Amino acid sequence: MSATLAAATLAAAVPAHFAGHWGFGWWFLFIPLFWILVFVLLFAIFGRRWRRAAAENGYGPSGHRNPARQAEATLAERFAKGDIDEVEYRARLEVLRANAGG
Repeated sequence: MSATLAAATLAAAVPAHFAGHWGFGWWFLFIPLFWILVFVLLFAIFGRRWRRAAAENGYGPSGHRNPARQAEATLAERFAKGDIDEVEYRARLEVLRANAGG
């Protein structure tokens, strides 16, 4: 009987020793704050990289290809196939770039 009472007293005293009289208190806030901070940092680092890579590949904020770049790529493809000659290619490219500025 005394061994059981001693074990129960020890089992109650150990958490009280580490947590104090009022429990863990405000320390429990550090766990969710830590994970929120981890996710914010990951999003800040990798989200910027993904957006920068998408912008470099011609994708805008809405996720669609840039129409001016797509038109230039189509024109270059037609020139490569031989559908248009160099003079026509350069003239059309100049028109596309002049109109893309607005």
